[in-house]
Amino acid sequence: MAHSKFFIRSTKVALAALILGATLLVIPDSLCAQQKVQRIGMVIGIKPDRISAYKALHAESNPGVRDLLNKYHMHNFSIFIHQLDNGQFYLFGYYEYTGHDYVADMQKLADEPRNKEWLSKTSILQIPLPGETSWANMEEVYHNP
Repeated sequence: MAHSKFFIRSTKVALAALILGATLLVIPDSLCAQQKVQRIGMVIGIKPDRISAYKALHAESNPGVRDLLNKYHMHNFSIFIHQLDNGQFYLFGYYEYTGHDYVADMQKLADEPRNKEWLSKTSILQIPLPGETSWANMEEVYHNP
């Protein structure tokens, strides 16, 4: 049986590779560049009569700008919806930024023609919080790594 060589850090991957008969070259964490993940939370209102249109834009079958999110290091992106006691609906977004220059990457994303087109479709469905023009960033108060 031919053996494959893997450079790995994950013990789960190591176990799977061993089961498949691979030769492992394990690199200690101290030699691996640690990727700093920046967690981003944000909130915006949504027009109640536009919720189904918003959901349709974000359906699995619509690629939207998913490739651009990955291109600019925005991963594990999720959007949640919730109705508060006052009857208003809000979208809560979360993603993990894994790049090295958040401001530059967000500017490049903002300059992408396809992203501009996407935002023109979604922004008319949303209601920014008072004092905001789009999504409002949220302060992280707790994280369990």
